[in-house]
Amino acid sequence: ERAVLGQAANEAKRAIEAALAGRRRELTDARLADLAETEAIDITFPGPALGRGRIHVLTQVQRQIESVLESLGYKVELGPEVETEWYNFEALNIPPGHPARESWDSFYFTPDLLLRAHTSPVQIRAMQRIKEPPIYIITPGRCYRRDPPEATRLPYFSQVEGLAVDKALTVGDMKGTLLYMIQSLYGEDRRVRVRPSYFPFTEPSFEFDVSCGICAGAGCKSCRYKGWLEVGGCGMVHPQVLRNGGIDPEKWNGYAWGFGIERMAMLKHDVEDIRLFYESDLRFLEQF
Repeated sequence: ERAVLGQAANEAKRAIEAALAGRRRELTDARLADLAETEAIDITFPGPALGRGRIHVLTQVQRQIESVLESLGYKVELGPEVETEWYNFEALNIPPGHPARESWDSFYFTPDLLLRAHTSPVQIRAMQRIKEPPIYIITPGRCYRRDPPEATRLPYFSQVEGLAVDKALTVGDMKGTLLYMIQSLYGEDRRVRVRPSYFPFTEPSFEFDVSCGICAGAGCKSCRYKGWLEVGGCGMVHPQVLRNGGIDPEKWNGYAWGFGIERMAMLKHDVEDIRLFYESDLRFLEQF
């Protein structure tokens, strides 16, 4: 008797499932038939627009800097990111044991081969190649230092340096170039000042600042109530550096400057943390 009841229950189950499946097909067919009568699809109508990529904000700022300086007659020079100690340090008047090496804690492959700490080696290579001034170049590129990642620094960063070698160049010429560049990037209301500093490859040496765009130099939270924002270093090229580049310092002199592209982008777009440029967060990058 139990076997008979079980067989009957299974047959009833199969009948119910078949009826449900049939009804689902009927409902689906009815819905499709209704759509065919009430809706039309234009297969020639364009689909939704696809999102396009854009140039990274750091590349935008670098190209703007290059464009401004190229309008003054400067040419872009590139060089290797893996350098010898001589080009990275000694050619720039930083011999072994010099205290300045401590501020460039570098990544070494061998005792004489390292990732460049700045783009200054490109200036030496350019002087050796060009040989005869006048020389007006800019040297953009990636640099590496063993700095812990934090809001204002990273172990890798982008830099632009400039070099001018000619006859009777002055600090005034250098400051005028920097002022033109800053005003072209940030607006004609910006001012530039230079402060005495020290770099082994320039003499005299300076730090150069730009007036705060938020408070117009009056002092505010953004500039720490100083009215000025630090941008980079500059100075007249040291005679020994010219000699190392094959240039006679008795006939020629020059000036140079350097700054981080990230720093320029932070000032331009009021960004407080340098790490945001490299975190690939579209919510941040799509603002530029």
